[in-house]
Amino acid sequence: MTANFPPPSIDPAELPGRMRAQGDAVLAASGLVELTGCDPAALDALKPSWDDLPHDEYLKDGGRYRRRRHSCFVFENGELAQAPHRAHWQSLDYNALHGGMHRWFEPIDPAVVASPAWTQLLSGLARTCTGLRPVRRWCIEAHQFRIDTSDGLGRPTPEGAHRDGVDFVAVVLVGREGIKGGETRVFEAAGPWGQRFTLAEPWSMLLLDDARVIHETTPIQPLGEYGHRDTLVLTFRENAFQGDD
Repeated sequence: MTANFPPPSIDPAELPGRMRAQGDAVLAASGLVELTGCDPAALDALKPSWDDLPHDEYLKDGGRYRRRRHSCFVFENGELAQAPHRAHWQSLDYNALHGGMHRWFEPIDPAVVASPAWTQLLSGLARTCTGLRPVRRWCIEAHQFRIDTSDGLGRPTPEGAHRDGVDFVAVVLVGREGIKGGETRVFEAAGPWGQRFTLAEPWSMLLLDDARVIHETTPIQPLGEYGHRDTLVLTFRENAFQGDD
């Protein structure tokens, strides 16, 4: 048996205080909808795009368990705009396994990007980040992930517990099917505090202050022949994308 610890979900009104107090906050799907103004049915209409993610060809462990797409956006003056397609880059300081490489992933489907729900989601979270830290221009990287059990074991964070080298990280669970594991763990970067829980509800979200906490997700295993875990990871960085400065 695998123990599942329920996520410590809060009301959206409590989010600023929780972020100031401990550097992370969890919202149930209803909280994310309230925070961003998204229509739940419109969010669900995005789910099929996770069935069409190419394999991640950069995994240094040789695995075939991760599929992904990646696109970049800028939120400035209250408006969201897609940035020219670019490589995803992190320094070795933040990703000892895959840092230092320019990783080119296929872009997110234009139909997804054109969806009003997509714009509302990213814009709503950018405004939330601005409320936490006043910033004129947010550079946003969006990653669609599917971690599956085609190798018998899927690793959502093969680099281990880490920071991302940005200001804020939003991890949105899109769905999980036929798996056990996938426990989220958050640790204070400069202290003893930590917590563990399992995101299970589609469109529930973990928001992280990347300077204050590190995070990881434990491996997944199939309950039957095959299973997968889908997430949308959004990173928010002030003024520049990683690698630009």
